[in-house]
Amino acid sequence: MSHGGITILSPSDLLSQPEGKTLEFKRDLSSPKNILKTIVAFANTAGGRIIIGVEDTTRTVTGIADPFSEEERLCSLIADSIVPRLVPDVDLISIEDQTLLMVQVYPSGQRPHFLKKEGPVEGVYVRLGSTNRKADRELIAELNRSCSGISYDEIPMPELSEDDLDLKAARKHFSGRSDLTREELLTLKLLAVDQKRYVPTQGAMLLYGKRRDFYFPDAWVQCGRFIGRDKVDIFDHIDIHDTLPDAVESIILFLKKHAMRGADFSEIRRKDVWSIPLTILREVIINALVHTDYSQIGAPIRVSFFDDRIEVENPGILLPGMTIEDVKSGVSKIRNRVIARVFRELDLIEQWGSGFRRILQEAAELGLTEPMIEEIGMRVRVTVFLAESQEIQVPEQVPEQVPEQVPEQVPEQVPEQVPEQVPEQVPEQVIRLVHCLKDTPLSVKEAMKCIGLNHRPSFIYGYLKPAIDGGHVEMTQPDSPNSPRQKYRLTRKGKGLLAND
Repeated sequence: MSHGGITILSPSDLLSQPEGKTLEFKRDLSSPKNILKTIVAFANTAGGRIIIGVEDTTRTVTGIADPFSEEERLCSLIADSIVPRLVPDVDLISIEDQTLLMVQVYPSGQRPHFLKKEGPVEGVYVRLGSTNRKADRELIAELNRSCSGISYDEIPMPELSEDDLDLKAARKHFSGRSDLTREELLTLKLLAVDQKRYVPTQGAMLLYGKRRDFYFPDAWVQCGRFIGRDKVDIFDHIDIHDTLPDAVESIILFLKKHAMRGADFSEIRRKDVWSIPLTILREVIINALVHTDYSQIGAPIRVSFFDDRIEVENPGILLPGMTIEDVKSGVSKIRNRVIARVFRELDLIEQWGSGFRRILQEAAELGLTEPMIEEIGMRVRVTVFLAESQEIQVPEQVPEQVPEQVPEQVPEQVPEQVPEQVPEQVPEQVIRLVHCLKDTPLSVKEAMKCIGLNHRPSFIYGYLKPAIDGGHVEMTQPDSPNSPRQKYRLTRKGKGLLAND
């Protein structure tokens, strides 16, 4: 705490900065409770500065009428109102011939701090953007864990045993890398010793628990393809309950399903070129799976595919001491050490802290708008912007050759830019249907089963209609399009596509 010296700061260094996670402006001390909330939130999150004597909206410097008296009053309020005791730096600074108060709060090693009058349950606050948010029970527990150096997924589950783990699935992932002996399971902290018993950790159950959905009902991924640029109309969706390592590929497959595939023949072998940046998206998805706060209730991971962007949201704000700028610069703190260690052993993570830097570098190389990371509510959202809009068109009417009159949406087929010698860009959905029909004609129901769809309109308008319109598939009974015995087979063009693919 400083009581006499006045620090001279350039206005450009102070007033030009926006309010945010680590900065707040206040006109005066007329509402000390709000200032105390901010101090508690800064201490519990990533630290920050409060400048008193500045209009927070206009940035007009008003100054403090009696700075030494107000400094003493503020120090007394902090000492009497915050538990555990917090001693931030309180300094007098001079700007535009006015004296102001600056409170410098550092991330605390005694968190969670709380307002004494509100108590340790209701009085804990954290900083989200430029606002203070009351922490819930799960977040308070995480603040305690982060201070004690324990991650959520390292905690043993003494009521369970080794038999509650699907070690067959685990050994399949580790095939050729490890036999996953009991000693190796202990090293990976998939097992822990509790009262002379080997029990799974919470990380083990999140990764390979036989009844993961029972113990962690929100540890799943919700994927959706939306029409347009908001969440008003959804075109397709899927809920993914795979093991966390398998979920990576399942999410990527869903995104590919609604993307376009072109080809690059500039090298000897054909190279697929996708209309979405898969390398970036894979990194974002892995980060979300590793850094999710799985203690939160009612909050799955969400992947939202819009015409112009893809958003990936995971429960849990940034760990205490971390800011968005830290993430972008490569500073890394691991929320789930067990999950992160397994992902690294499986080569899903290459190097600690390099993930978001690679994302930014890849986006710059592809000429994409820089991906955006935000703290929204109690979640972290990463937005990946697409090079071109990928709109889903709504057909005016259903053509006669489609067996059911279902007014659903059709994905617009946006071909990738490929060399001139590529004669046609065939959608990935059509290619998948062609492969299903390679041996025998199939009904709609049979073809949907082959592809793995249970939403009939998505199949009709995403797969069947483009295949018929492109001349790759035809009806076995064209004179009776609505016949219950109607099936679909490859045309000569479809067989040629199959041979070339």
